[in-house]
Amino acid sequence: MKITRRGFIQTAGVATAVGIAGVPYIALGAGKKVVVVGGGTGGATAAKYLRIADPSIEVTVIEPNKDYYTCYLSNEVLSGDRSLDSIKFGYEGLKKHGVNVVHDMVTGIDAAAKVVKTAGGQSFSYDRCVVAPGVDLSYGKIEGYSAEVAEKIPHAWKAGPQTALLRSQLEAMKDGGTVVIAAPPNPFRCPPGPYERASQIAMYLQNNKPKSKVIILDPKAKFSKQGLFVGAWKKLYSFGTENALIEWHGQQEEAGVVKVDPGSMTVTTAFGDEIKADVLNLIPPQTAGSVAIGAGLTDEKGWCPINLGTFESKIHAGIHVLGDASDAIGMPKSGYSANSQAKVCAAAIAAMLNGQEPGTPSYVNTCYSIAGKDYAFSVAAVYRLAEDGSKIEAVSSGVTPADATAEQFRRDVAYAHSWFRNITHDIFG
Repeated sequence: MKITRRGFIQTAGVATAVGIAGVPYIALGAGKKVVVVGGGTGGATAAKYLRIADPSIEVTVIEPNKDYYTCYLSNEVLSGDRSLDSIKFGYEGLKKHGVNVVHDMVTGIDAAAKVVKTAGGQSFSYDRCVVAPGVDLSYGKIEGYSAEVAEKIPHAWKAGPQTALLRSQLEAMKDGGTVVIAAPPNPFRCPPGPYERASQIAMYLQNNKPKSKVIILDPKAKFSKQGLFVGAWKKLYSFGTENALIEWHGQQEEAGVVKVDPGSMTVTTAFGDEIKADVLNLIPPQTAGSVAIGAGLTDEKGWCPINLGTFESKIHAGIHVLGDASDAIGMPKSGYSANSQAKVCAAAIAAMLNGQEPGTPSYVNTCYSIAGKDYAFSVAAVYRLAEDGSKIEAVSSGVTPADATAEQFRRDVAYAHSWFRNITHDIFG
């Protein structure tokens, strides 16, 4: 079923409300403790909405960083259309909701004893634990790449200093230079992200270094929103012509970049092709964050299997896994997915701690991609849990049409910026 934008917003509001409507505040006494590991989109949202669902729950967020940089809209920093500070958020808003915020590094989770331990020597007991560690970057899957090399050849897939590094390299590159983006294999955080990034970089080059170009080396034969991106690239960046600012080299699955030589700034593909770059952006394969791996929450694929109605781990009872790290079958690994899932999880935990059965959840997701000046598009969906609990399935959806008018594409840019303000306020406000 297709829905209009107005219909999606109305339905999304209902779906979001479902996450907390079934959990009226019923204080059954003190001693209800939830420890949230990770203060990103999923973790911060879960912490806030746990306090909203039941203010008697003692909620502690453990996060090593005092500031969080959103990955969503960070590509605008690369084009120069957004400042790095505009995607930075602190935790004062969570504290105002009564959340205890601890800046420390989690070193272990004892599922049997229900204790979280930190590098600072602290121990936190819990009744329920929420783990929202994001993704871990598998540097070793690309020969010659490592966390140390990433200080020269950035991935910028965790926003902040890496974003600033990539931006500075683009600024320093000579006109006529080549930017190479190595996209990761599925699954990974933010499926449209590498292609929006190529678009934003191309926009910067077009305005400042028009003799340059962007080459995308992709281990996939197709990618998210491909038709919309290709349409934008043709209109904006002469895609498919000899003057193209963007080239996309799609390959067979698992046949992307396999080796990098930091000295010569050259990458090698699985087919033996060598490509030299002036600026290299390597986005490696990904798994669940290292905290989840260390806690034994991952399967052989590197992701966390969960009960899709509550996000409780299928491996360790009492621990819930949110966001990119979870194997939320049917939903993409996106910021809005994590935000929506966190509300469902918070509602479920509040119900459990109050002796209630969690309700049947609904979920929402929307994803904007800004491909150029006054040119953006989006996909959106409302989801429900399948009757057998095996997947999260879309019940309604919408997408910007490929033949949208210039005004529609322009409006989607405004909608994207409005969405960003709203979701970050919802999480950190």
